[in-house]
Amino acid sequence: MTDGIAWLAEPQSISFGGYSVTLARGLGIEAMAARIAASSQWSKRTVEPVGELTGDGLVEALDSEYGDVWDGIGLRLGVSGGWTFAVAYGGWFGEFQHDPAISEGGAEVFRVEYEEENGKPVPPTFHHHRDGRTVCTFNLHLDDSWGNGQVVGDAEVAQRVRELLTAEGLPDHEREDREVHRTSLRVLERHFGLTLPRALVLEAPLPAFLLAD
Repeated sequence: MTDGIAWLAEPQSISFGGYSVTLARGLGIEAMAARIAASSQWSKRTVEPVGELTGDGLVEALDSEYGDVWDGIGLRLGVSGGWTFAVAYGGWFGEFQHDPAISEGGAEVFRVEYEEENGKPVPPTFHHHRDGRTVCTFNLHLDDSWGNGQVVGDAEVAQRVRELLTAEGLPDHEREDREVHRTSLRVLERHFGLTLPRALVLEAPLPAFLLAD
């Protein structure tokens, strides 16, 4: 039994503001941190290790370094069950491009993000990249609040995800957004074998990095 990823749909599941999680096969911790930094779309960022920290510890480091936690970006990374995972902290909102280059060289990379406090509102999103190509992407609310709400990507992969969502009764615009969000994550965790170790993310010290501007 694994933790899966559906727990991310809980309110403030990792920290205030939402979540930005990357899961990968074929990338180590340092390589993954560097590729996430390289996906910044507004400025060139370098990766600065700051030891092993809990989430609260990294928030304190960001606040100390930048004067306000939201003025910097940090990552905590780890390895569990064959996955390398990265969790972002601070002002990551809208920072990262969803560029398939993050998976170049034979890697497989999954990204899930949710700007929970954004009042526009921005729905949670899913991006699946493999070996330099995007193979599946969609808005986890499956509505037209931001984009068209369609599952798109490689025909075979996207079609199978659509079928699995349909089997769960989605899209269902009468269902509460958080339940749609949770159900979509559950479909993805089962289909792709995705898992994020909740106790490690919420409680344990992990290798931490600042993404310096």
